[in-house]
Amino acid sequence: MDSLNSLLDGFGTALTPVNLLWAALGVLLGTAIGVLPGIGPAMAVALLLPVTYGLEPTGAFIMFAGIYYGAMFGGSTTSILLNTPGESAAVVAAIEGNPMAKAGRGAQALAAAAVGHFAGGMIGTILLVALAPTVAALAVDIGAPDYFAIMVLAFIAVTSVLGSSRIRGLASLLVGLTLGLVGLDQLTGQQRLTFGSLQLADGIDVVIVAVGLFAIGEALWVAAHLRRTTGEAIPVGRPWLAGADVRRTWKSWLRGPVIGFPFGAVPAGGAEIPTFLSYVTEKRLSRHKEEFGKGAIEGVAGPESAASASAAGTLVSMLTLGLPTTAVAAVMLAAFQQYGIQPGPLLFEREPDLVWGLIASLFVGMVLLLALNLPLAPLWAKLLRIPRPYLYAGILFFAAVGAYAVGGEALDLVILLLIGLIGFGMRRYGLPVLPAIIGVILGPAAEQQLRRALQISDGSVTGLVGTPFSVAVYIVIAVLLAWPLLKRLVGRRRNVTA
Repeated sequence: MDSLNSLLDGFGTALTPVNLLWAALGVLLGTAIGVLPGIGPAMAVALLLPVTYGLEPTGAFIMFAGIYYGAMFGGSTTSILLNTPGESAAVVAAIEGNPMAKAGRGAQALAAAAVGHFAGGMIGTILLVALAPTVAALAVDIGAPDYFAIMVLAFIAVTSVLGSSRIRGLASLLVGLTLGLVGLDQLTGQQRLTFGSLQLADGIDVVIVAVGLFAIGEALWVAAHLRRTTGEAIPVGRPWLAGADVRRTWKSWLRGPVIGFPFGAVPAGGAEIPTFLSYVTEKRLSRHKEEFGKGAIEGVAGPESAASASAAGTLVSMLTLGLPTTAVAAVMLAAFQQYGIQPGPLLFEREPDLVWGLIASLFVGMVLLLALNLPLAPLWAKLLRIPRPYLYAGILFFAAVGAYAVGGEALDLVILLLIGLIGFGMRRYGLPVLPAIIGVILGPAAEQQLRRALQISDGSVTGLVGTPFSVAVYIVIAVLLAWPLLKRLVGRRRNVTA
């Protein structure tokens, strides 16, 4: 009941004319940027992060929420129309959506995706309202050993689940941890990796790291593989769904959140895995299996609903534990720190207006997304005709302006370029970007919690496993590490038996 009353107060905050304007602007900007090839929600939020410096926190985060959901919808639009996913979570939408578009049913595919985002976002946000206060209340009793164990779990999860190999995931994490070490030691005051520069004593701003790895790295990568030809957008027409389409998709819209929300709330969950699981589920349950691969509308509706619900799930871990489970959550966590706010168990007590205003704005953003983007789909298709050189030149310009706005130092531009080159190298050798971002943000916090736990136990390593919660987390970590080995052993025994 308290959550319901708090949510109603949040609607009072979110429905003010100014905050409604920020929500609508966020949805429009997020969709406009997300619809461009290669630009996902994480890059959209990172690019627009400096734009919100002059806003008060509540308005800024309401705008971020709109950007997040708008960019996710934009990524699916690109997948359906051009078979070019704007982000990794939209890959599955291309499998069935693009054949539908080529068959002249792009309007129906876009409508199924839009309603799927609406349904998944609404159900996921309702679950967020129901679960987040409970998780926050339980998290108050978590101590330093428990927090360190959770962060180690996040490190292991992102290096194990993402990318083509664990070694590459670990290498990306080490890049992030190294960047997070730059600056003064919080306890001793000694300089680390500053090379004698006083300007690096405060460390490298997370915003610069995020913009460098995502925007600059992606722009350099695209420039290195640029082709002079640009694809022509497929005519979209007016998005609509016939009665037969609705009868085929309504169950898919409801099944998606059941798969997507839990994955979004766990470390390294994100939307990639649940969208594929949702697609497989829809294929197995569909009565029209012969259409899959040729343009089955259920293959668009279910995965898009799962992706939107997973976005709401990521906010559970970020708001209650301060633990980013996706790249977007990592960038939003940097935005919280920019305003001097630390997400965690006490956030619901210290900043109730901000938190519940943000949650209420998610409902408002879903309605705005559906109302604005269905009629604007033909316009988004025209944006795809912008030549790549002009597009990425603009991205480089805005990234440089945003990085300079962080501290007003020319050195920030040099650091931005160097980190962009690192991001380019990571793409060249197949290193995932998310572990690096997680390392930059959680690395200093993990070091601090490790030192606190060791101080409490007078330097004894047993202090790190001194609570039942931390022991349970380390068991989960051991299972994650041992699972591939166990899988190989079982496979060999089966081969021998055969």
